[in-house]
Amino acid sequence: MHFTSEQRLGDGVLEREFTLGEIPGILWTPEAASASAPVPLILLGHPTLGLRKMYPRLVARARHSAAEGFATATIELPGSGDRPSWPALDQARADLRRAMQAGEPVSDEMVDALILPLVDKAVPEWQAALDAFLSLPEIGGPVGYSGGVISIGIRLAVVEPRIMAAGLFAGSLVPRVMFEEARQVTVPLHVLLQWDDEGNDRQAALDLFDAFGSKEKSLHANMGGHTGVPQFAGDAAAQFFTRHLKRSRAVGPAADGS
Repeated sequence: MHFTSEQRLGDGVLEREFTLGEIPGILWTPEAASASAPVPLILLGHPTLGLRKMYPRLVARARHSAAEGFATATIELPGSGDRPSWPALDQARADLRRAMQAGEPVSDEMVDALILPLVDKAVPEWQAALDAFLSLPEIGGPVGYSGGVISIGIRLAVVEPRIMAAGLFAGSLVPRVMFEEARQVTVPLHVLLQWDDEGNDRQAALDLFDAFGSKEKSLHANMGGHTGVPQFAGDAAAQFFTRHLKRSRAVGPAADGS
């Protein structure tokens, strides 16, 4: 990991941009973390719009998390933002957009072509980034995953044992095969659903929630569209991570039986 810039945001948060190979990303840490015990980490997922476009939302989430004592980090998704274009992914997006604009049904094949290659490539990149984050002295885990493309969150929760809790946003298309993976998820889950999300199949989101294998999972549904998430929904997510990541750190693996 190579840090390329550093700035203090004025509220006790240190923001550092970095590159990991060809992958750009941003790491936010409470400034006090460097002088005290290492802090837990939340990986900030986001849609495939690019870090530059998503930055205002990401930095707001990072500042909120820093106030609760968490470091946060994100990376650019494959084929997005300043990363090289991915023709197959671009074509899948175009096919999906054309079908939706024409009022045609979105086929399983369209969803698979858009989501599955992205998951297959993005998840190992997140894992490599996690290796780098946890090598820093100011970050000590445990680790949570929050938001972004829900299928990426599902795969990470299944294959990455360092993730102890996940906050997922039921606002993206989900391939049918991911429902099988969802049954393998066992970490505590906090799932947010916008009830009137025009781009989301509500029943599919409810079926996905039912499929999750976690013994502790909660569904938080609010009225409104995709971008109408109320402020208190963010507060509830922050409480979820505080409860699980800080409790896991205090209890330790030997005491909680894991």
